[in-house]
Amino acid sequence: MTDADPLKAEIQALDATLDRLLETLRRLTEENQSLRHSQEQLAAERAGLLARNEQARTRVEAMIQRLRALENPG
Repeated sequence: MTDADPLKAEIQALDATLDRLLETLRRLTEENQSLRHSQEQLAAERAGLLARNEQARTRVEAMIQRLRALENPG
């Protein structure tokens, strides 16, 4: 066994570790992009629901006003 053998083994171990780290980085980057996309979709959906809720509230308030007007003629 030469002095180069332990060094070669260490380099191979570091290379394997680096490969695992790069794969983890790639996977986490993809996951992060997916989560950001989901977050954007949910935010848009929430905004739409809030707008629909406001429209419904406005219509209900208008209906209440019309009913009150019918209860109190003149």
